[in-house]
Amino acid sequence: QVQLVESGGGSVQAGGSLRLSCAASGYTYTWYSMAWFRQAPGKEREGVAAMNRDGRTNYADSVKGRFTISQDNAKNTLDLQMNSLKPEDTAMYYCAAVHVSYYPPPLGKDSYNYWGQGTQVTVSS
Repeated sequence: QVQLVESGGGSVQAGGSLRLSCAASGYTYTWYSMAWFRQAPGKEREGVAAMNRDGRTNYADSVKGRFTISQDNAKNTLDLQMNSLKPEDTAMYYCAAVHVSYYPPPLGKDSYNYWGQGTQVTVSS
């Protein structure tokens, strides 16, 4: 069983930055994909950024150049550095994981079977 716990959400003005972190526990497999998703009220959950344990990444077009996904394999953490935030980035952000490494790491929610509880990000104009 894998447990994922997100932290780092909050409120920020447009143009500001936030850093989200996801702590994974109970994980025993070597190879996996992990990702950040977000869901705004009334909208579908969408993939933001994904990363394999070998470091390969994949980003949604809407966040390329602004968001950076990173991991610390020794600590089993996955971070999302979010810069130049926009009001449309406002959403609940979720960490997700799967015991498979896909190439490229997927941004589709159906590819993941472990999910955190989410952390809220609010960007004001």
